[in-house]
Amino acid sequence: MFTGIIQKVGTFKRKTKKGNKYQLVIDVDDFLDDVSIGDSIAVNGVCLTVVDYSANSFTVDVMPETVKATNIDNLQSGAKVNLEKSLQPKSFMGGHIVNGHVDGIGTIKSIKEEKNAKIFTIEVGKEITKYLVDKGSVALNGISLTVMDFSDDTLKVSLIPETIRSTNLKYLEQGDEINIETDIIGKYVHKMLNDKKQNYNDNKEGITKDTLKKNGFI
Repeated sequence: MFTGIIQKVGTFKRKTKKGNKYQLVIDVDDFLDDVSIGDSIAVNGVCLTVVDYSANSFTVDVMPETVKATNIDNLQSGAKVNLEKSLQPKSFMGGHIVNGHVDGIGTIKSIKEEKNAKIFTIEVGKEITKYLVDKGSVALNGISLTVMDFSDDTLKVSLIPETIRSTNLKYLEQGDEINIETDIIGKYVHKMLNDKKQNYNDNKEGITKDTLKKNGFI
């Protein structure tokens, strides 16, 4: 589990394909002192497992399903990536609950300056917006952000200078793709409401001989 507070921006070095999986190598300074093989690190919001590391680089495995669901396949050598180590019991919960399980990819439609902030408008699908709420939480490339506004096919967030400075968003431009993870609480609420609605629809037939028999009354 993560919080969406980016700890470091690393540099994507290379990817290699081994059988049915990718391995990514990422360079980063002053970040890996307490990392061990098997640890989880969120890379652009994607939870990945460390399989090798040195003083200033680490290697992670990436499975085919992860490649399909994220923007990892588009990474080019030298690209900047957001990094966050998994949450420890003693860690400060600075953002929101981020699982590192990306729900989909959005495309940056526009970036506009508004006083000291930057407004990112991102094109997304209904599989994303159905989980959004006004002023709720969303993770973009692993960054915990507040939903400023949304429609059926767009999402807007407002970024303060510190978020721009300390993440890879300062390198992104119109047309770039971005990983999106919606709030896990919203997903559970959505499922429970849909299950309740489905159960209601299933039982709309009312009391019949079959339902009485099914429930042991006759």
